[in-house]
Amino acid sequence: MPESNAQPASSHDVVITDLLSYRLSRASGSLSRSAATRYRRMFDVSLAEWRTLALLGVKTPATLNSLARKAGLDKAQMSRVVKGLFDRGLVTKTVGAGRTTQLALTDEGLAMYRGLIAEANERDRRIRRHLGPKDLRALERALDTLTSLARVIEEEEQHNVSEP
Repeated sequence: MPESNAQPASSHDVVITDLLSYRLSRASGSLSRSAATRYRRMFDVSLAEWRTLALLGVKTPATLNSLARKAGLDKAQMSRVVKGLFDRGLVTKTVGAGRTTQLALTDEGLAMYRGLIAEANERDRRIRRHLGPKDLRALERALDTLTSLARVIEEEEQHNVSEP
């Protein structure tokens, strides 16, 4: 697709393709799409299923709500993901304290998690190899800073929405 001749609104503004948030989103999206393609091909799981299995591989049992929060999905999306994993025999459901549903990996789910996490770690090593130690440390510091700032901005925006 050819580049547009769009100009910034003022001499201090930049076009969308130069915005840091846009560039981060594009890089993140590309990395996620390539991961999704690989995990679908190798393990027949979607990216949301992979993330759910990975989260349960770290902390189990877990509730649907906690998984949804950590995976960045809404409760309905996570419910569909968990149903698919349950139907495939990868996740178990038990009633926990306060009648909450506790989710955990089955033996088959744990085996799949181990394969998936090995692949994810290989992908991560490949990405890290392309950055020198200095750039990697700078990126990790920048990501920590951006994550904290993003939470503050998100809270400000949510507060602004709730004002009359």
